[in-house]
Amino acid sequence: MSYTPDWTRRKFLEGMGATAAGMALSSCAISGDRSAKGLTEEARAIKQIVNPGDLEKSDITVGYVPVNDCAPFAIAWKKGFFRKYGLNVKLVREASWATSRDGLIFGRTDAAPVVSGAVTNARIGAEGARHAPMCAAMVIHRHGNAMTMNKAMWDFGLRPWHEYQQQYGDRALEEFGKQFRAFFDSQPPEQRVWAVVLSSSIYEYFVRYLSAAAGVDPLKEFRVIIVPPPQMVSNVRIGAMQAYMVAEPWNTRAIYEKATTGEQGIGFTFAQGKEVWLGHPDRLLGVMEDFINKNPKTYNSLVKAMIEACQYCSNPQNHQEVATLLTERSFTGAKPKKGPVDKFTRPAIIGEYNYGGFDGKDRTIKATDNTIFFDIPNGIPKQPGEHSTFLWRSRSIWLMTQAARWGQIKEFPKNAEELASKGWRTDLYRNIAAEMGIECPKDDYKVESPDVFIDNKGFDPSNPVGYLNSFEIRANRPTRFFMS
Repeated sequence: MSYTPDWTRRKFLEGMGATAAGMALSSCAISGDRSAKGLTEEARAIKQIVNPGDLEKSDITVGYVPVNDCAPFAIAWKKGFFRKYGLNVKLVREASWATSRDGLIFGRTDAAPVVSGAVTNARIGAEGARHAPMCAAMVIHRHGNAMTMNKAMWDFGLRPWHEYQQQYGDRALEEFGKQFRAFFDSQPPEQRVWAVVLSSSIYEYFVRYLSAAAGVDPLKEFRVIIVPPPQMVSNVRIGAMQAYMVAEPWNTRAIYEKATTGEQGIGFTFAQGKEVWLGHPDRLLGVMEDFINKNPKTYNSLVKAMIEACQYCSNPQNHQEVATLLTERSFTGAKPKKGPVDKFTRPAIIGEYNYGGFDGKDRTIKATDNTIFFDIPNGIPKQPGEHSTFLWRSRSIWLMTQAARWGQIKEFPKNAEELASKGWRTDLYRNIAAEMGIECPKDDYKVESPDVFIDNKGFDPSNPVGYLNSFEIRANRPTRFFMS
């Protein structure tokens, strides 16, 4: 469907206020750089176990994005894990997931977190992704993201996904689909917009996957646009979009943010990403292939520092410290005007997750799997020796099926396994983890059981084309002709 909305210029101008203010500050020679700088006292006190002089490149630049999952970067900096492994890291706060990815490709940074899908799609040259030899040897975290819907969707009758499950059981997707389609049918074209943080990423695939599973064609019923995480809330407030998917704390913030009417809340959480695919990888530690080849010892140290930081973030005894650290201006800067300082960052880290709503009900659900940094909680299928930072190459294959499903590549790659092995460096991770005494699964591929997906449709990486063709709603599917 082609749209020519008349709101674009007006909403764009409204949304440019903050940008203009930032430019004004820059012109007054006031720095807008909010990156974490220097060494903390804890970092200075830590004992180095790797001599910087033994590394090919001890001074490196590492990016991060202001969302909850920058926690391992914040901890590695604060606690001195980078320094422990001989690294002098300059942290760079990125404005968006696109700049985090592009910083790697164009050499501005040496390493940075990238949205799951970015490495795979850089390898296959998917639409919306830059074709480049990007690699990753570890997952930074699983889960930690969610879908937010605005008040208009609530007023129409849409509710958090778990309430459909409770009320309708096996018919939950069908009933949600009816309401979902009816909402968009009731809206003019300019109010059929869903935002994600990056094209050709797992967030875009989740939005499309959910919609299609509910019987609503996302290629026809609404548009998907790209918006940086910190701008999601303000864009919903001014009506530029109706829903979005992003990492925390930007979903929780929508629940407490003041609307233009002065009322509390501009949206509610429809579902966490774990409700679409339980156990899915969210962020990877991205680097370019050339960096690994030229600096193998440096890369080894970087991965070890990040694994140790992920282990620290995973420990429940450290959750409060992590949630508080994330509120600092250098990281998310998400501090409320009233209430606990970690009001926005706490839910997805501590595990007290509030879905919100506009009827006064408390929809807080306690769980241990809202954001998984290392140890995998009970209730999530796992293999012997598996932990959340381990990379399953089979999941890179799944991402390729989605790129093909939504027309971002012409066909599923014939050399998919080769591409997965070049991009998702499970071999490197396994060797580095072994040096740290960490056990890993012996296989690189695994079958995803039906019960981990929202539509109960399992994934067997040995037959990706059959899996792809099993979806009724997809781009470029064969046209059916019926003759009377």
